[in-house]
Formats: sequence, structure tokens, C-alpha cells
Amino acid sequence: MSVQSQTQAYLRGRFGDHYRRVDVSPPPQANEREWGYVPWTEGPGETMVRHRSLLDLGELSDFLARERPKHVYFSAGRYDDPGASTMSGKGWRCSDLVFDLDADHLPSVTLGEDSYGQMLEKCKDALLRLLDFLEDDFGFEGLTVVFSGGRGYHVHVRDETVLDLESDSRREIVDYVRGIGLEFDHVVDEETVGGEAGRKSPATNRYLPADGGWGARIQGRVLDLAETVREQAEDDAIETLSQYEGIGEGKARAMYNIASERFAEIERGNVSAHTAFEQVAQQFASVTVEEQNAPIDEPVTTDTNRLIRLPGSLHGGSALSTRRIERDAIADFDPLVDAVPETFVGHEINVEVTEPGPVELREFDDVVEAGVVELPEYVGMFLMARGRAEKGPE
Repeated sequence: MSVQSQTQAYLRGRFGDHYRRVDVSPPPQANEREWGYVPWTEGPGETMVRHRSLLDLGELSDFLARERPKHVYFSAGRYDDPGASTMSGKGWRCSDLVFDLDADHLPSVTLGEDSYGQMLEKCKDALLRLLDFLEDDFGFEGLTVVFSGGRGYHVHVRDETVLDLESDSRREIVDYVRGIGLEFDHVVDEETVGGEAGRKSPATNRYLPADGGWGARIQGRVLDLAETVREQAEDDAIETLSQYEGIGEGKARAMYNIASERFAEIERGNVSAHTAFEQVAQQFASVTVEEQNAPIDEPVTTDTNRLIRLPGSLHGGSALSTRRIERDAIADFDPLVDAVPETFVGHEINVEVTEPGPVELREFDDVVEAGVVELPEYVGMFLMARGRAEKGPE
């Protein structure tokens, strides 16, 4: 048996040990979903086995313990015949709305420089921004949040209002949370004031809403600026405001006076209190989108037939657990600790490291050297699953 075969046999065997110890819950309406999995095979490639129903696989816990798959997936879509061999033959009923955040695709992540832990921390920041959109802007409840076991997070929405949406409607949601095509005028509300009989014509005030949406995010930045300058000395405030494009000393002074004397108007989101405030607010729009959008993987959300990783299963590329996370536990969730399977804790194994470098998991935070070394099993499993080590002799 080759070294690679020995490594895969060890991983598969330990995956089986893990599945015999844990209880993996299926998703809602599991019998209506397509299932797929990737078995352990020799060589660099992978083979996906799909178009299976849960009836084909058998009882989930038995299947996992018996097959010991490298990866396990189920479909966002629900079907009349989920085991049909073609998509057209399945008879689509509806689909969960699924979001995928992958650290590899985040603008804030620098590949080759950020550590695995740093990448995951930045991905959690993006996850929290996504949840703000889904909960605050769309009002979705009962979201299922999952650490993918690899480099990111998944969010499943099973709200009745989204299940029947086609791909085009799902793309509109994608565009919203990513801020694609956002135009300032579309987030501004207008209010007519004045215009009494015999008096001047009515005026139109323009307001950024303070009660949610992209407008409120932009308004928050405008309000922060106004609060900053009203606490500064006038000369300092004018210097601060003059840094913005198109804002000279005269406009800066007018903005300072409004922030000092008519702050309540700024709190209300009245960007027409002075044209300069609206100029700055328009500049804030693009910056706000860049900093506060949720950079999700669009094809995952728009594909009504997408297969997504099963929560509770092991990720064959990391040997970490795909963990469902309660909403109030997200802030404290540490994937480098909480996603390490207990099955692999408390043992030491020998591995032959082929790709040395840093590893940070649980209590282990060190640089592993090339060659045969003894490591905690969870570290060795991680390195072998990542292709950075082979099973060493005992």
C-alpha cells in the first residue's frame, strides 16, 4: 500500500470512528432533498456521487458510519423525486436561500500573508455584516448559521417568503447585500415642507432614513462626522471637513455651523440642511458599500439546486467539523477550537510533514518542521487532510 493510500485509509478510518460517536441531524424535509457525497479515492482528484435521495443512502447515521465519506452534501432545493438522475426529472418544489462566505474571496484577506486564524476572523466579521442585512433589512428569523469546516460560513434561510423565489429574484437579494448598483438617490426620502397660501413655493427636504437599510448605514457615517466636528474647535473642524472632495473653507464653515446649531436636523437625516452635507453623504455612499457589504459567493445563493455541506459532518479538506452555531454564540465561536472534533483529541500520532509551516488549533500554536514528527492527532489529521503531511510510521 502506498503512503498516500495509507494516509487516506487512516483518515477514512478515523472519520468512521467519529461518525460512530456523534449524532448528525438531517436538515428539515430531508427526504425531499438531493444528497451527494465524495468518497475517499486515490490520486489528487475527487469523484462526486450525487443524485441520491435519503432513501437511497439509508438512515443517515448508518450511512455516515458505513461509508465514512470525505465530504457530505444536501441540496438547497426540495423535489418530488430527489433521486432522479437529471435535474429536469426531479420536479423542483422550492429551495432554501443559502449564503456562502469564503475567506479566500474576501477583499480584506491577503492570501499568503494572513494566517488561517486571521482569515477566519475576517470571515466572521463578514458573517456578522451579512446577518445584519438578513435580520434587520429583510426581517428573516430562525436563520441557521454554520461554520463550513474549511474557510468560511454558510447561512440557511428557510423563511416561507423566500422558498419559491427563482434565480433572478435571488440575484436581487445578492445585489442588495453586496451593494451592487446602489445609487444615492434611491436611498433618500423626500419631504415637502412650506408652501402656505400667499407664501413662497413649497421646498423639498431630503432625508437619509434612520430606521434601516443602506440609507441608515450612510446616515450613520454622516452623523458620526457631525458629532466629531461639533466637538472640535472651529478651525480644527473646518480642517476636518475640508478634506472631503468639493468642500472648501466656505462650505466647511457652513457645515460646522449646522452641526453646532442645528444638530437635531442632522440626527433626523436631513442632508438638505446644506448642499455640502449632501455632497459628503454621496461620497460616503461608495465608502459605506465598500466597508459594510457582505461579499457572499453569488452562484451559491442564486442556484436553486445547489448542494451545500451537511452541518455536523466532517470536512475532508481539514478534518474539522462543519458546525451549526447558535445565533447568540457566534461572537464567542472560535473555529480553531470549537470545530476540532473531540474524537481526535487526547492522542498523539506520527506524521511525515511534507509542507512545513505554522499551525494553530486548540492549544497547539507552533511551526511544524518537515519530516516525521509526533503531534496531537487533531493536528496530524488537519495536516493530512490539507495535503501537508502523510501518515508516518508508529
